[in-house]
Amino acid sequence: MISDARVPLEHRQPYGTAYEQMLEKVRYEGAYPTRERADEAVRLVLAGLGRQLVGDERVDLAASLPLEAARVLTAQVPDIEPLTGWAFVKDLAARTGASPAAARWDTGSVFSAVAAHAGPDLVTRILGRLPTGYALLFGRAELVSAA
Repeated sequence: MISDARVPLEHRQPYGTAYEQMLEKVRYEGAYPTRERADEAVRLVLAGLGRQLVGDERVDLAASLPLEAARVLTAQVPDIEPLTGWAFVKDLAARTGASPAAARWDTGSVFSAVAAHAGPDLVTRILGRLPTGYALLFGRAELVSAA
């Protein structure tokens, strides 16, 4: 888990405007009661994504995100064995103590905001880099080639 996910509010630095807007999008999409809850979801989900994403897609995604979000993403060392989309959700649930349904909700809410910052071309590249199951988390159909 990331180190600053649960730092008390009085010890956190003020956020930039772009990150504040990202938090508002996540708060709206996820129907979170507070900005702090949206911030927690963003930090936890982006930390998880940072453990999965490598290469140019990781660099390009970090460059497209607000600085605070990019730091969370890039602070993580990528896992040796990448997780499928469902395993990602289960891992997030285990790390946070949330139910898989709540972790899935958080992931979809955050990935919606990430996709808005990244744009459709970069999201397509990211999905090409990750194992199966992430397309649905990004709100896209999972395309499977015919055998």
